[in-house]
Amino acid sequence: MQEISLLRTIPYSDHQRWWSSENVAVVTGSNRGIGLEIARQLAVHGLTVVLTARNVDAGLAAVKSLRDQEEGLKVEFHQLDVTDSSSIREFGCWIKQTFGRLDILVNNAGVNYNLGSDNSVEFAKTVVSTNYHGTKNMIKAMIPLMRESPHGARIVNVSSRLGRVNGRRNRLANIELRDQLSNPDVLTEELIDGTVSKFINQVKDGTWESGGWPQTFTDYSISKLAVNAYTRLLAKELSRRQEGEKIYVNSFCPGWVKTSMTGYAGNMSPQDAADTGVWLSLVLAEQAVTGKFFAERREINF
Repeated sequence: MQEISLLRTIPYSDHQRWWSSENVAVVTGSNRGIGLEIARQLAVHGLTVVLTARNVDAGLAAVKSLRDQEEGLKVEFHQLDVTDSSSIREFGCWIKQTFGRLDILVNNAGVNYNLGSDNSVEFAKTVVSTNYHGTKNMIKAMIPLMRESPHGARIVNVSSRLGRVNGRRNRLANIELRDQLSNPDVLTEELIDGTVSKFINQVKDGTWESGGWPQTFTDYSISKLAVNAYTRLLAKELSRRQEGEKIYVNSFCPGWVKTSMTGYAGNMSPQDAADTGVWLSLVLAEQAVTGKFFAERREINF
């Protein structure tokens, strides 16, 4: 982490800066925590950044806080609820009318209702709807609006190690399902959606505890497992695009962060946690990767 903190102090050279204030980055769920810090760092690097939040007052307050911290930051706000299809459509229309295109999409909006050793699934449907379906629906809505460029557009999904398919701990018990979700040749959106739906159905009928699901923060882990799998699937689909139309998509784990989601019990600051997401957003096209999962700027297995 000391190395990452040091790297963050080194300014990008003119050769590395493929962007300017004309380039637009959208960060969902960015009125506080990791999302707000990702938005701040991208704005400091000179991009135009759109903050989003469900609550208008909270979003406007976040924009004001960034402008008060540093003069000249190009930050805007628009209301967005990623669980509401009409809100996503309206947001897309606003982006097109206001900026024409966007270059970077950071899917940060997410929820988790468990703390410490809790493992309630009372809000499982909301967790999955926000973390997975909200991320997927935003991506599908924004891809047609992403700018064609030799540098490539970027999609960065904030995820978690808890959602690793083949993690040593907290993984699916079903080996066949793990193999299917790990194999890009058989991975499909239907398989991911079906896995998530099966979990939700077992929550409804009370059988989820014997379903072989991850044992820690089960609903959150399943939602992030789906995000990681969809990241890999989407990268394969987008890789067919011609040069000048490329979109690089990756996910990353910010770590256990001192934010409201962890009850401020984390061991990492939002500044350090945001670093990998910002790095994936800005890396040069010739160094860019796609369909990968990162933590602390290092690639790790899904």
